[in-house]
Amino acid sequence: MNKTKIGIFLSLLMLIGLCSCQEQKSNNKLLLNEVLIDNQSNFQDDYGLHSAWIEIFNRSYGSADLAGWLLKVSSQPGDTVTYFIPKGDVLTLVKPRQHALFWADGEPNRGTFHTNFKLNTQTDNWIGLFDSGRKLIDQIVVPAGTLSVNESYARVSDAADKWEVKGGSPDKYVTPSTNNKTINSNAKMEKFEEHDAVGIGMSISAMSVVFTGLILLYIAFKIVGKISVNLSKRNAMRAKGIDKHEAKELTQAPGDVYAAIAMALHEMQSDVHDVEETVLTITRVKRSYSPWSSKIYTLRETPNKK
Repeated sequence: MNKTKIGIFLSLLMLIGLCSCQEQKSNNKLLLNEVLIDNQSNFQDDYGLHSAWIEIFNRSYGSADLAGWLLKVSSQPGDTVTYFIPKGDVLTLVKPRQHALFWADGEPNRGTFHTNFKLNTQTDNWIGLFDSGRKLIDQIVVPAGTLSVNESYARVSDAADKWEVKGGSPDKYVTPSTNNKTINSNAKMEKFEEHDAVGIGMSISAMSVVFTGLILLYIAFKIVGKISVNLSKRNAMRAKGIDKHEAKELTQAPGDVYAAIAMALHEMQSDVHDVEETVLTITRVKRSYSPWSSKIYTLRETPNKK
């Protein structure tokens, strides 16, 4: 029984170790990306010289620092040469999806990116990349006789698993410090353009997205506003000590009360008051005779002719 438990425990430990190793391998940010051994007329270094070079690629979307890392090269068994990448140089910080180029010229005094070893054009070249903890991150063997002059051994595309020879044909050219595969077109865009040359579908899609977003915003604001009003009412009822049943009774008024309130509001808005009588009644007024008001004594009387 105890042996069985010990065996299960050891199996679990081995399984966890294997999973952690695989996860660590998949999380490597920096990889060997391209190698050129025999440089006769290809890329020149900052001194104007043609030397072999090794390209390292940062496949992550965050910066990665090579300071303190190791580049190891072996052309023969037991002759491994180690180059310690110096610390304190800001250029060793490789930006996301960018490259770092090291010159294998055997002249480390020329700068950080000049190694203390050279690559052999006649034999196999093993190249290893180690982190600051002396852990192997990536390695590649360039077989002897694989490369001609000015040809490189590179991944098909940046961080791809498959390697190929570049520089032997126009469509496979050497790419120091740049992408191993240049994409001149976008298949999705070309397919979309083929089916929608005028752009009507794109316009409809864009407008649909916009109006859908506006509708969702309207619904969201309406729901939030309703919730806010209900919360305000509830807080006010709590402050006044009114429960839900009392509030419901207060809001349920008879119909004639609502009718009277509506009529009062209508009259107030229309500025309508009591309607007065529109029938006129004329009554003759009787006055007593007075010579002072008689017209026969006025000067307007026509004089008699003789």
